[in-house]
Amino acid sequence: MSTILDNLVSRTRAAVVHGEIAVDTAINFAVDSVLEVGSINSAQEPALRFEMNQQLFGFGPLQPLLDDPEIEEIWVNSPTQVFVAVAGRSRQLDLSIAQHEIESIVERMLRPTGRRLDRSSPFVDASLPDGSRLHVAIPDITKGHWSINVRKFSKQMLGLHDLAMMGSLTFDQADFLANQMRQGKNILVSGATQAGKTTLLGALLSAVDPNERVISVEETFELRLPINDWVALQTRQASLEGAGEVSLRRLIKESLRMRPSRIVVGEVREAESLDLLIALNSGLPGACTIHANSAQDAIVKLCTLPLLAGANISSAFVNPTVGACIDLVVHCELGENGKRAVAEIASVEFNNGVLEVTRL
Repeated sequence: MSTILDNLVSRTRAAVVHGEIAVDTAINFAVDSVLEVGSINSAQEPALRFEMNQQLFGFGPLQPLLDDPEIEEIWVNSPTQVFVAVAGRSRQLDLSIAQHEIESIVERMLRPTGRRLDRSSPFVDASLPDGSRLHVAIPDITKGHWSINVRKFSKQMLGLHDLAMMGSLTFDQADFLANQMRQGKNILVSGATQAGKTTLLGALLSAVDPNERVISVEETFELRLPINDWVALQTRQASLEGAGEVSLRRLIKESLRMRPSRIVVGEVREAESLDLLIALNSGLPGACTIHANSAQDAIVKLCTLPLLAGANISSAFVNPTVGACIDLVVHCELGENGKRAVAEIASVEFNNGVLEVTRL
């Protein structure tokens, strides 16, 4: 029935796009036409209607996976290799998606974002309507097939005590971190991929005074904050002409002109770490995440990344600045059982020319 479905979806989409007919009416006409000629029987009609709706309004075979609350991430390596992660563990599905359908799904995912994907721009990051993060890479960057990752995020906004009830940290740790946030301390959240950094960052920010004005800066929108006075900014890739790019560095600088009482960077990876440190060094409270294997490694990395900003930036400037700006590192880990938890909380100080990271 897949060939019939593809033909019907193509014809229906064309009719709708050209304004010839309403979507529901187009689906009815399409299904009735194949019933009349006997291409399908009445028992197959409900399944055909469902699949057409998925193709036209949703994301095809990926839609049920997106709707499944147990699935944390979905990735497609090739038309015959579709994987999901549940509770931190991955498994391959018995599912095949034709290449042309993969391309159509990605096109529908990107349509509302204004972001593009082509040979001149073979990577794309975008946010789906439900807040999930999409990453796509295409040949010849990938070998032969499109690579798609969809990182899903909980629609529920969790606070520190919610995480404590789930066993991700103790109640004493939750109270301590909430108090540190209210005092305006600068906190670096570290951990590996899937360790729960973004979730913890959102929980930390739920503890701040609701009257604060928070400006967040991300590559793609991921954070969900229970704050009324909150402006979320995301990067933008360059146009086909190579113009219009908005980087994280630019966004951090622009955020300082928006009267923030706290600045948040979703993740520091490169030279934007320097701009964040300069902002924090001016007395503005903030928070961010970083990929690292421990609290100590997180600080070492944060001392290294600003050096990417240029030859005139040295460790003699960066190390004491990190010591003056970062108060705490909260390191998250993903356990073998799929449970995400705070593994350590450490203080940061610069004493006698030495940057000290002390586990609390």
